[in-house]
Amino acid sequence: MLDEKQRDETVEPAPWWVVTGRALRFVLGAVSLVGGLTWILLNLHVQTVVLDVAVGTVLAVGGLVLLMPHRVRLPRRATAVVMSVFALAGTAAGLLAGRSQTCCDFAYITDRGWPFHWAQQGALAGDFETARRLAQSASWTVDFLTLGVDLLIWSYVGLILVVIAVVARRPRGTTR
Repeated sequence: MLDEKQRDETVEPAPWWVVTGRALRFVLGAVSLVGGLTWILLNLHVQTVVLDVAVGTVLAVGGLVLLMPHRVRLPRRATAVVMSVFALAGTAAGLLAGRSQTCCDFAYITDRGWPFHWAQQGALAGDFETARRLAQSASWTVDFLTLGVDLLIWSYVGLILVVIAVVARRPRGTTR
């Protein structure tokens, strides 16, 4: 039965930005969860299966955390800071991973970024040495969609670490 005090209180709707933020969190969480699970299923037969399973797992777990904010209460500022730092630091550290390749004796291409290559430098020439020399002096191009996905994955890594820290600090026997 409702308390007399509760009956008299009117429920005020949340401001529009709170409702919009919750809706965006739900959509991003749902897309990440489904996308991560699909990524795992589609990439189980490739050479980079370990990397692809790790990426899919991070996306799925990050999406699950976004979908269930009522299960784990996260400190907002600390979570935002950790996610931002991990997004920037992880993406910047991923630039250390590079790969150069030649194709058809005419192309020399260098890719940077991890887990996805989002910066590229390359050139075409009549022989390998000329193509390599031209590629090294060429300007870098950036794939902004892949950069955005890289930032999202690394921010989810930070989110997962915050969740682990919050759950580890929780007293035993509590569910919230």
